[in-house]
Amino acid sequence: MKIKSIRLKNFKVFQDITITNIPPFCVVVGANGTGKSTLFEVFGFLKDCLTYNVVAAMQSRGGWHELVSRGHEKENIVIELQFRMEISKVPRLVTYYLELCHANNKVEVKREILRYKRGAAGSPYHFLDFSFGKGKAVVNEDDFNKTEEELTKEQQELDKSDILAIKGLGQFQKFKAANAFRQIIENWYVSDFHINLARGSKDAAGYADHLSVTGDNLQLVANRLFEERKDIFHHIIELMKMRVPGVSAIEPEPTKDGRLLLKFQDGSFKDPFIDKYVSDGTIKMFAYLLLLHDPSPHPLLCVEEPENQLYPKLLWELAEEFRAYANRGGQVFVSTHSPDFLNATNLEEVFWLVKEKGFTQIRRAQDDDQLAAYMAEGDQMGYLWEHGFFPGADPR
Repeated sequence: MKIKSIRLKNFKVFQDITITNIPPFCVVVGANGTGKSTLFEVFGFLKDCLTYNVVAAMQSRGGWHELVSRGHEKENIVIELQFRMEISKVPRLVTYYLELCHANNKVEVKREILRYKRGAAGSPYHFLDFSFGKGKAVVNEDDFNKTEEELTKEQQELDKSDILAIKGLGQFQKFKAANAFRQIIENWYVSDFHINLARGSKDAAGYADHLSVTGDNLQLVANRLFEERKDIFHHIIELMKMRVPGVSAIEPEPTKDGRLLLKFQDGSFKDPFIDKYVSDGTIKMFAYLLLLHDPSPHPLLCVEEPENQLYPKLLWELAEEFRAYANRGGQVFVSTHSPDFLNATNLEEVFWLVKEKGFTQIRRAQDDDQLAAYMAEGDQMGYLWEHGFFPGADPR
């Protein structure tokens, strides 16, 4: 899946924005309070809506009045994504439209649409179209000889009007678009990494397929790679040796009480250190490498300010690994304040946020003639950011 555009209306500081031509590796910069975290929250919100329901996803964020743009409480929230994904083994340009309303102290799904073109020409077909928990969904999407009017549409009704149709219908294979999109959202990764949760011994019986968003299963994921994919694990160790002085080996070790811990070997000492006594930066770099060298990349990866706790000279290589991850199939969104990280980015990969009169707009670096000219002459993006060449970005 590759998100090509995002449109938001009345979602916190994004009262009305559209981002188009989003690259596989997308880096977002901006002053504090301009909405970098909010942009990523859109993905987390959609995933929570799917996992639970709209009301639960909204309540965990403070409710309607905290999520809707200030001064626009009586208007609807709109999230629209256009993306490329494979449906029935054919790449499609798909649009997902979600409109939420609030009336009588109740949040409901006013409209939910999933549409795409089955051919190169013509208007996109609505394969799912719901309003307030009721609607229709196409069950014979593969019948390319029929017009949209001739396709078989089943009338469906959800249990509640705050449940997404892609959640209910996406469980069934016959609704191919909804099913495919549901599976992709379920595998989105919006990082909320906490070093304190990543440390310490963990119960050996637990989820180990992917690093969790908080990093609290770091030991289990490392152990799975150590046992099942030694080639990847050894490659990660070699990268750690080059980036963290003294690290010569890392090994998961089971304890007698059925738990797992990580031991870090410093070549200068005989005995290894358990992860409790290694630096925050060492833990974080190891976690990022486990995430970015996952044998099965997430379709979407969002990471905020990866530079925290890391030595600046390591950030160029980290940015290149994010880009390599995106090229393997997982689109990457990163927010940063670091000129060192930005120096590794290309012109078309960078966007910046500008807040005016309480609301935020998004600008693209490659659309700015001056930035494009400087980059063509050999300047680096981080240098330009640090020296104030991003119009409107300086909080002063």
